[in-house]
Amino acid sequence: MKIAIVGAGMAGMSCALRLGELGHEVALFDKGRGPGGRMATRRIEHDGRMLHFDHGAQYFTVRDPRFAAQVEAWERGGIVARWPEAGAEAWVGTPAMNAPLKAMASHLDLRFGTRIDSLDRTGEGWRLLGDGVTDAIFEAVVVALPAEQAAPLLTPHAKTMGALAAATASDPCWTLMVAFSKPLSNVEATLRDAGPIGWAARNSTKPQRSDEECWVVQGSPEWSRAHLEEDAEMAGAALLDAFSDAVGAPLPPILASSAHRWRYAKSGAAGTQPLWDDAQRIGACGDWLIAPRVEAAYLSGLELAETIGAGE
Repeated sequence: MKIAIVGAGMAGMSCALRLGELGHEVALFDKGRGPGGRMATRRIEHDGRMLHFDHGAQYFTVRDPRFAAQVEAWERGGIVARWPEAGAEAWVGTPAMNAPLKAMASHLDLRFGTRIDSLDRTGEGWRLLGDGVTDAIFEAVVVALPAEQAAPLLTPHAKTMGALAAATASDPCWTLMVAFSKPLSNVEATLRDAGPIGWAARNSTKPQRSDEECWVVQGSPEWSRAHLEEDAEMAGAALLDAFSDAVGAPLPPILASSAHRWRYAKSGAAGTQPLWDDAQRIGACGDWLIAPRVEAAYLSGLELAETIGAGE
């Protein structure tokens, strides 16, 4: 079949790669500028040098044998490595968190910078509606977006799917990226659950990173939700104050800083398998169907592809 996938994060790419192996023609559409999704890396220039921050998912873990096999392949390719500072089971992309997504993207037909506003079911198949979208007709469509974004696309055509997505809420997260002129002394590589802060990490302790003193400071879900509509400057200043309190000492001069709001940072968990309506040929996958983990997103996409393949 000719299949469209809306969303090119881990779930969408995992689904697309397996569908391709099964002989389908797949095109992915994503509103972002490049691969990464919530496994994102931000670059900030300062005095001619580039500072790097993994400002989305900080690491991932491995439990399922199918994902373990994929991670082993990535490790052999130099795409991932362990990050002991976050725990014995923590893995990160190398040289940046989005490295696995970039590797997956190199094998796929991807259309970035394309926002899909709605889906149109015609007698010939599915048409995607949005800015810059072609008039191509697809025999099937997969929605691989966070639950809140998936719901309005699914509901007009698959009400049960849409209702499940609408009922599965994500946690938001304000994230501060800050680089200091010198290393913080007597501070561990990671910090958890310190007032408004849910997590903070020294990015340079991850493998294959530069040695600049770059920190990622993420607000807790509760704090982020309470301050969700504040502007980035205010949210970033509040997280910086909280970080200073947690460190317990004056912070070095700041080279650069920026704050980013993730409205759908940590998915809910609907506790179900990927969704597929074989009669209409519409489906959904994503971590929100299983659990808020990178592995869950990968497995959800893989399992949906297998379900589609089994029905052929």
